[in-house]
Amino acid sequence: MHRLDKDTSGAIIVARTQTAFDQLTMMFASRKVNKVYLALVFGAPEGERGSIHLPIGRHMTDRKKMSTQSPKTRQAETHWRLMKQFEGTSLLEVGIKTGRTHQIRVHCAESGTPVVGDHTYNNAGWTKQPVRFKNKTIFNLLKGVRRQMLHAWKLEFIHPVTGQKIKCRAPLPIDMKQLLLDINHATMGIKQ
Repeated sequence: MHRLDKDTSGAIIVARTQTAFDQLTMMFASRKVNKVYLALVFGAPEGERGSIHLPIGRHMTDRKKMSTQSPKTRQAETHWRLMKQFEGTSLLEVGIKTGRTHQIRVHCAESGTPVVGDHTYNNAGWTKQPVRFKNKTIFNLLKGVRRQMLHAWKLEFIHPVTGQKIKCRAPLPIDMKQLLLDINHATMGIKQ
C-alpha cells in the first residue's frame, strides 16, 4: 500500500485482497492512516515539538533526489516531537500528514537537523566538524553509521473489512537500537 525509502526500517501495510486494497487506497488518499516514525537526527530542533510545512518536488538536477526548491512541488506536512536529546544528536518522533517521497529526510535536512546516516541529504559534511562533538566516542559511533537512522515505528488504520482499529508497532532494528544505547552510555560516561 505504501513504500519505505531504501534503508529505512519499520512497518508497512500490505493488502491481501482487492477489496482491502481499494479501501486502504481510499484511506491513504484521505490521510486516514496514521504513520509515526523515529528519527535520530544531527543537532537539536528548536523547542519540544513543531511542524514543518514545506512543499516537496523532484530535485531540478538530480532526479533521484527531492527538494523544497523544485519548480513543481506538492504540499508536504511533517510534525515532530523531541523524545531525547544527546550530545550533537536528538531522537525525534515524527508524524507525517502527507506521504511525499523522502519527506522526513528532506524536511529534517531543510530544518538543519538531517537524519543521521542519510548520505543523500546530509552529504556527510558533519564529519568534517568534529569540534561540535566534545565526546569523541559519540563522534566515532556516528561515523560508523551505514544507513539512515529512520524507522517506521507505528501505523494506525481502520481494518478495511471489519472496521476495527488496527495499531501496529515495529520494534527498533538491532543497529538503531544498539546505536541509541551506545550514544546514551557515552553521554552518561558509562564504559562498555
